Amino acid sequence: MLANSRGFVGSYRSSYAGVSVAPLAMDANGAMQRDGWWSSARCFSHLEAPEAVGREAARRTLRRLGARRVQTQRVPIVFAPEVARSLLGSVFEAASGDAVWRGASFLAGRLGEPIAAPSLTIVDDNTMLLPSGAGGFGSSPFDGEGLPSRRTVVVEAGVLRAYLLNTYSARKLGLKSTHNASRGLAGTPGIGCGNLYLEPGTQTPEEILAAIPAGLYVTGLMGFGVNVVTGDYSRGATGLWIENGQLTHAVEEVTVAGNLAEMLKNVTAIGSDLEFRGAVASPTLRIDGMTIAGA
Repeated sequence: MLANSRGFVGSYRSSYAGVSVAPLAMDANGAMQRDGWWSSARCFSHLEAPEAVGREAARRTLRRLGARRVQTQRVPIVFAPEVARSLLGSVFEAASGDAVWRGASFLAGRLGEPIAAPSLTIVDDNTMLLPSGAGGFGSSPFDGEGLPSRRTVVVEAGVLRAYLLNTYSARKLGLKSTHNASRGLAGTPGIGCGNLYLEPGTQTPEEILAAIPAGLYVTGLMGFGVNVVTGDYSRGATGLWIENGQLTHAVEEVTVAGNLAEMLKNVTAIGSDLEFRGAVASPTLRIDGMTIAGA
């Protein structure tokens, strides 16, 4: 419930349900690996069956056995949906009005300019419904300042169309709020996203992988090596090696590095597998020109 001194009074109810599992697997030499899987929904009845979640978690864990490092090289990187969404989180930070008006973002002063591949469109929709008919994980009728929720196209066909703003940052930039104010129980409003997602493409993940003679399919990321001021990107990664379009062996103890400004421009394939398991979602994403730091 929210009430403010401008006469706004509003309230809404929300719910969340989830089930997850993180199994361990051991090979014949005693080496262990861990992975996991989950299901999330607005209500309990829309969750995937626990048995299905367990089977997928087991499959993902078993395929990590025998993981090893690969040589340092530049190859295409394919981000699985569950990790590709973290890239959107970095774009959100860079497009946040607070970072922009302070000049602490590589996107400052770039409104109306091409910043990404023409195939890339990013939307923040605080009003959307899930396929089940329930509200999206980030949906709400109003933002943290009582302004009605709305849909904002942040990047359209590679062009930066909007920053994400509350009233304060909008005034600092001479713009209007995008109704993205967020707040807790105390303090002044910050800036938050609603349902932030990358619009899907037409290729299946299998078709994206099939076009790669050698590369890395990233299924896990570690660390916080993203600088939204400069765009520099460097994170520890785990995944599966791609050889002649097929997933071969597991990979661990490597780092993937690049620059967000260049990474956005070097998106060469977007999957058709967009699925909302949280408020931020992305389909499979292929990015060229990145470096793997390994053995």
